[in-house]
Amino acid sequence: MNLIDTHAHIYSSKFDDDRDLIIQEIREAGVERIYMPNVDVNTIEAMLSCEEKYPDLCIPMMGLHPCDVKDDFEEQLVVMEEWLHKRSFAAIGEIGLDLYWDKSFFEQQKKALRIQIGWAKAKNLPIVLHCRESMEETIAIVTEEHDGKLRGIFHCFNGTVNQAKEIVEMGFLLGIGGVATYKNGGLDLVIPEIGIENLVLETDAPYLAPVPHRGKRNSSAYLPFIAEKIGDFLKISKEAVALKTKENALNLFHDLQS
Repeated sequence: MNLIDTHAHIYSSKFDDDRDLIIQEIREAGVERIYMPNVDVNTIEAMLSCEEKYPDLCIPMMGLHPCDVKDDFEEQLVVMEEWLHKRSFAAIGEIGLDLYWDKSFFEQQKKALRIQIGWAKAKNLPIVLHCRESMEETIAIVTEEHDGKLRGIFHCFNGTVNQAKEIVEMGFLLGIGGVATYKNGGLDLVIPEIGIENLVLETDAPYLAPVPHRGKRNSSAYLPFIAEKIGDFLKISKEAVALKTKENALNLFHDLQS
């Protein structure tokens, strides 16, 4: 299969002991590209080192994860904006809102999100959105900021059919990962209503491993399990899922098409 993982933290320290082996497994699973979302200023070096070591596979984004938006978020954004002026990145990400852990920085999260959406508009880059426990709030901000050209992925989508329809009507894609394989994940109801043309695959490795590896460290090598489950929902082959979601990803990250 020709697969693209649109969201994996392969540079995470959780892979430091066996990254070369994992990369080999990922290639053997048919994964052609891994788009790497940044987290904060402290992850930039590891992410870019991963790109340097595996340049044909690992492609970086630049952004500040909402869970890392704290009192110093503006200083972090200054550093990241400097990086955006120095070199190219595939997208602005991982950005967004998170109301699952700590709600005390929610106003700062919203400000950081709007600033980073501004970067995407200025550079004509897609955005990759984190929206845990904040789907409606994220949709609202993207709707307000949309200029008709804004595009991207709602990462780890686990919302309702109506939310999914709102997102695709704005021209965004749904990032589908391991949750699709969970018994009560709910995506069995959403995906048939939305269709393969609006989906991309992701793992969020090392997190959210799909069944049969749930609870273990996730890897882009597990992407075929997600493709197969989506195929089950749509009554098409996993190979067809891989092909169309690869096309969707390349169309989104159009500056990197080969």
